[in-house]
Amino acid sequence: MTTRTPAAAAALALSLLLSSCSLPDGPTGGDPTSAPTPGASEGQRQPLPFVRQGRMSIEGGNDVTFELTVTGLEHDGEYLMLEVTHNYLEDLPGSVTGRNPPVRLVDPVSGEVLRFLRDPRSGDEPYGTHFVPGDPAMPTHEGLPTTLRRYFPAPTQDADFLTLTGAGTGLIPGIPVTRVDAFTPAPEPNAHAYIDPETFTQEPELPDEIWYPDNPPPPGLDTADRRHTMESLVDGPTASTTRAGDQETIALHADEMFASGASEPTAEAAETIRASAQTLRANVGPRVEEITIVGHTDGTGSDADNRTLSQERAEAARALLEEELDGAFTLTTQGRGSAEPLAAEGGPDDEQARARNRRVEFTYQVAPDAAEPADAQGLASARRHVAEPAHFFDELEPVTTLIHDDVDLHVYPMVRDGAYVFQMVGFQNSTLSPLEADLDVDESAVPGSPAQYAEGTLGGFRVQEPGTGLVRYVIRIRTGPDEYEDFADRINELATGEQYLALAVFPAPAPDVTEMTLYAGAFGQVDVPVR
Repeated sequence: MTTRTPAAAAALALSLLLSSCSLPDGPTGGDPTSAPTPGASEGQRQPLPFVRQGRMSIEGGNDVTFELTVTGLEHDGEYLMLEVTHNYLEDLPGSVTGRNPPVRLVDPVSGEVLRFLRDPRSGDEPYGTHFVPGDPAMPTHEGLPTTLRRYFPAPTQDADFLTLTGAGTGLIPGIPVTRVDAFTPAPEPNAHAYIDPETFTQEPELPDEIWYPDNPPPPGLDTADRRHTMESLVDGPTASTTRAGDQETIALHADEMFASGASEPTAEAAETIRASAQTLRANVGPRVEEITIVGHTDGTGSDADNRTLSQERAEAARALLEEELDGAFTLTTQGRGSAEPLAAEGGPDDEQARARNRRVEFTYQVAPDAAEPADAQGLASARRHVAEPAHFFDELEPVTTLIHDDVDLHVYPMVRDGAYVFQMVGFQNSTLSPLEADLDVDESAVPGSPAQYAEGTLGGFRVQEPGTGLVRYVIRIRTGPDEYEDFADRINELATGEQYLALAVFPAPAPDVTEMTLYAGAFGQVDVPVR
């Protein structure tokens, strides 16, 4: 019989992969120079199963190759059930490190992010496949595929295809959702007949397939805390647009609207307001009557003067907007002075930070299907571009490799998926010893950019469209009231010679944009094609 130690290490590996998830490590699936899956370019979608290979980071600087097969994604009207098969292709020499990105199912059209459901009765372990109730450890077996199930809340909006991220294999888009009256029953579990649940010792001969007990969620769970929304920021020369769920805020740069210290709009303001009005007609949701206009100042001057000036600027913007909208909406104004800065003042980019904070904002509820025509005269930063969900594909060859401090950054083509683009990169240690990647973004950050979009491991990455000057920042996921996480993977210690894949997600550009410039922090910049 096998000993508990390797079985326990393997158990922890399998558990963490679909609990906190695993960091990708190495090219994922097949020949890295292979072409996209046949049919993806022909409009036909490849049916399940979807198979990818990845690398799992193990303590002590070791890594193992594993294969992930997505076999099903069912929707019973209340929940989703994701079924995958794991096959470890190498011996597991230790436990998985716990510093890995979480598993997410993403609706790339609506921007909703789904996390798996947890059972508070079992120590907050995920609903689904388990070995011992309430215990995160599960056996796994090198060379013997093991099937796992995990349950998620159903998406709020009807979705035919979802994208899986964080499973150690980069990006798996285009997973078809199958509607069922009831989930397909799992086969009768046989794991306890071959593996002792107390000692984890295994019989020397195992069957061709091992099935573990399944713990599906009961009906009627409150799943609101397992559904999250994406927040995006698109920054343009005269205005920036932030969108989170059904709330959108357009921020007009006050320096383009008002002379210093003045509340009278400049000549350029009329053109900007006309563009804003056209955007509002296209983006504001049905039956929404009110748009809030908020004025802001920088931190110079007294609080009282700043509140007065910000209110006067909001009123001036309302007067211009009313002329364009012809009474279509109720416009309310507020002046908040310097109380809500976007960028931190007083640093080396103080001038740019203060300019960022001097702004007038329009906030409103946006229509779910808001889509301004590409040839419209509205604000370019407020156009939301939605394509169909991406097809499943085999990985492509990196388009280039950037080098910084003994770390190679392999840059893959961006993938357009619904309303977003997914940028995959691979970090590779070129030395003979493990090291931490230097991802300092200070030198590459846009002066005065909002800190919440310019910090974090890959949060400092951004993309820029050619010709328009529009800058798209890494998506943030709103996980709770005033709680966010970057939709960008963190990179920890790099084992020698291995490649660690990471994703960063951005709002999508216009359909005719086939290339964007990636600013990759300390690694520099490179033009990347959009597939």
